Amino acid sequence: MTEDASSKGDSDFPSPEEIVLYDKDPVSRIATITFNRPDHLNAPTIGARKRYGDLIFKASLDDDVKVLVVRGEGEHLGTGADLDELMAKRKGGVAMQEEFGIEDDEDVTMPGRHNYRNGASLVHWYADARSGNRSLADFKKISILEVKGYCYGWHFYQAADADMVISSDDALFGHPAFRYVGYAPRMWQWATMMGLRKFQEMVFTGRPFTAAEMYDCNFVNSVVPRADLEAEVAKYANACANTRPTDTIFMQKTFFNIMRQQQGEYMGSMRSRMTWTTLLHRWARGCAMAGSTTSSRTTTSSSRRNGGCPSRAASSLLRTDRGVAAVRLSRRRSLDLDRRQLLHEAAHRRRRGGHQG
Repeated sequence: MTEDASSKGDSDFPSPEEIVLYDKDPVSRIATITFNRPDHLNAPTIGARKRYGDLIFKASLDDDVKVLVVRGEGEHLGTGADLDELMAKRKGGVAMQEEFGIEDDEDVTMPGRHNYRNGASLVHWYADARSGNRSLADFKKISILEVKGYCYGWHFYQAADADMVISSDDALFGHPAFRYVGYAPRMWQWATMMGLRKFQEMVFTGRPFTAAEMYDCNFVNSVVPRADLEAEVAKYANACANTRPTDTIFMQKTFFNIMRQQQGEYMGSMRSRMTWTTLLHRWARGCAMAGSTTSSRTTTSSSRRNGGCPSRAASSLLRTDRGVAAVRLSRRRSLDLDRRQLLHEAAHRRRRGGHQG
């Protein structure tokens, strides 16, 4: 896409039904969710994430479903949510309404863009199963994630919540936020599933882990060549679907859900999102200050977009290694502006104190 994302409307993005496909076989009682946006590395839009959560909720109730397979079309499972769409809709002031399903004619006044509750409400929503982030954690059937190529960002959350992960030997796992922000919502669950020591290595080095490394820390159940991946997933899915009644699966999943809560899965989600919200709010303040400073210097709108706040180009850079340096520079500029402002305020207070004395 060469057009600035802020000028795009809903018609410029695929529909949720096009991005997230659903199919079920009442005979085998195996259902399949497929991320179908390979030209954008299967990045889900806001609507696609909500459709994903809704499909999982309904499959949990559906008596024709025992096992749910989640997979991606093309070369990769996926590299995370569509940041272009999210940033464009945040800029247009409609991201929050779409996330929460609030219509234009409803009498709800949303918190301002730079208000703490604006970002906090959004990040808290990410720990809600309806948002498509924790949906597999609450699923009362058996879920199997088929991983190939990249499993980054939002898709990496699905790997932490799935009951089983079957991977091709060329897969890579991780979250780019570890490198340019340092934190991501729901980190607790990754630490629990990978083990603290190895997860710390992933966070501190910022590098993705291979399928073999994830198998060694018990995050992945099976690693096979790419050509054998679908057959391996089918083997696991059929074994799970043919060996017990659905009510037994429900009881087993309830046990494992209780165990996860004993380990603090949801509490960890709340603690993680509190930290993430604080970082997000500080970043938003830096963006506001950067915009104010560049405006006073009568710079162009293009330079204002790249002076501290992520534009469509900046958000797309987050998905690439080359973009890490650019994002770090952008964040450093925002932090430098923040420091200068604090120094200016301190000097002003000292001058006022001296004058009063």
